[in-house]
Amino acid sequence: MIRIEEIVENVARNHPQANLDLLRRAYLFSAREHKGQKRASGESYLVHPLEVANILASMKLDEVSVATGLLHDVVEDTLVDLDTIRQYFGEEIAHLVDGLTKIAQISNISREEQQAENVRKMLLAMVDDVRIVLIKLADRLHNMRTLQYLNPEKRKRIAEETMEIFAPIAHRLGMGKLRGELEDLAFRHLHPEDYRELAEQLEKRRAENEAFLGGITERIEAKMNEAEVPFVRVEGRVKRLYSIWKKLKIQKIELDQVYDLVAARVITPNEVRHCYAALGVIHNTWRPVPGRIKDWIATPRDNLYQSLHTSVIGALLPTGNTRRANAARAMTTTPSRPCAHWLSGHRKSKTPATFSIR
Repeated sequence: MIRIEEIVENVARNHPQANLDLLRRAYLFSAREHKGQKRASGESYLVHPLEVANILASMKLDEVSVATGLLHDVVEDTLVDLDTIRQYFGEEIAHLVDGLTKIAQISNISREEQQAENVRKMLLAMVDDVRIVLIKLADRLHNMRTLQYLNPEKRKRIAEETMEIFAPIAHRLGMGKLRGELEDLAFRHLHPEDYRELAEQLEKRRAENEAFLGGITERIEAKMNEAEVPFVRVEGRVKRLYSIWKKLKIQKIELDQVYDLVAARVITPNEVRHCYAALGVIHNTWRPVPGRIKDWIATPRDNLYQSLHTSVIGALLPTGNTRRANAARAMTTTPSRPCAHWLSGHRKSKTPATFSIR
């Protein structure tokens, strides 16, 4: 179980002026009120608010959000009322807890109406304070990570709700990493056989993919330095399981025909010209595929995601084999600043941009 001091240290690192005593008080309050409660796994219920708070701290949210993560189930699952929260922790945290409690309190209505009601409440919460949505997403993420302890019917219902409601909201907020994990966890419970088979296939290719990414990222770094194009770092990743599975089903193809299985992302300073310069370096290194260049900087997506996408051919594996690679994202937001574009109210955020090659 994660320790509260680890969470406190994480918050202090990202917010040097934070009121750390608030986190310790929220932890002690939550521990007292949840005392004796157990989760379906048999572990102490306190594990859940601690894990939610840790997710929020890793998202670099403020101490008020993290403290609310520690307290988010107190009103719903104990005898504590909202006035007590307000008395101990102030109006701001009470308001956030109240918003989370309202989202959770959905009446016994039909499944279709329940989902519609859930969406409405989430949207209302988003308009009022986006932190309510972020805390709810962190709550759902940890619940999905421990979904295996519930009965099959409940697992299926929660997984479907996650896929249809919470993952799209994470996407709308520009939180691609969180959305990807939610989708993969839901996929695991909705289509267990397909998940197992695909996971096994990818595990067999893991060493090859890691070697490929290592060679690609090193070459990108060298070419960027040679061209004197500034960048922050280069990252590598393998396409998410659910995303692969969806492509296989829609296009009716085999795994060997998925050409964007791996990606190498380049983070550049926050100037659009550096993104286009990075794209030029990529196209000067590998041959672009006609018709595959997409400019999401000039025409951002609905969730204000901004990037450059391209596909290239000719990337070499360390073994000497050739493979087609797919170049991707140059974003004006970063995963460390969820919904920065929503919070700022502008199309361009002040966070670093990202470019990737897949």
